[in-house]
Amino acid sequence: LEARAPRRRLVDLTIRDFVEETASESPAPGGGSVAATLGALGAALGTMVANLSSHKRGWDERWAHFSEWADRGKACHDKLLRLIDEDTDAFNRLMTAFGLPRATPAEKAARQAAVEAATREAATVPLRVMEAAVESMSVLDEMAREGLAASISDVGVGALCARGAVQGAFLNVRINCKSFAGNDWAIALLEQGAALMERATQLEREILEQVNARL
Repeated sequence: LEARAPRRRLVDLTIRDFVEETASESPAPGGGSVAATLGALGAALGTMVANLSSHKRGWDERWAHFSEWADRGKACHDKLLRLIDEDTDAFNRLMTAFGLPRATPAEKAARQAAVEAATREAATVPLRVMEAAVESMSVLDEMAREGLAASISDVGVGALCARGAVQGAFLNVRINCKSFAGNDWAIALLEQGAALMERATQLEREILEQVNARL
């Protein structure tokens, strides 16, 4: 049999191809990978404003300050880019677990254990998206207060992307925890997600207040 070509990583697709792949009949990539993409774009905008601010004429003494924030932003969008594919990979592993045989009691038990493990992973990946997106909002918050005024609208768009990424990823945490709602790991993930959602909502409000005040 001819060897099957490996799937292209989502992050290597053109924007058009990524959008069209998302729109196809395949269930993945889905909302989780899109949320990570949205978060990566939000973090990238924060990084951009930090980089522009570090090179603003007359701000030479502030170069190190803004460069440090740019490094933090880059770390966030690098992590979120990796999570785009990790979310789809986790979904595919969950689908594989659901496809395991269950003709005998032993097979049923093995399948159930595999499904739970894969579901836990599928819920953990979007939680990591939430964490990275919230971290990126710290960069955006600083840029809203101290960054280049000419790029303040970019900060606002970044905040909207980041908050959308957090909210979207939390939906994926919740749907994956639903079947195991009474399990300790599911309870813990939902509690962590709720706290991150609350923090993102607060940061978005504060960032947009700063953005609107400087427009």
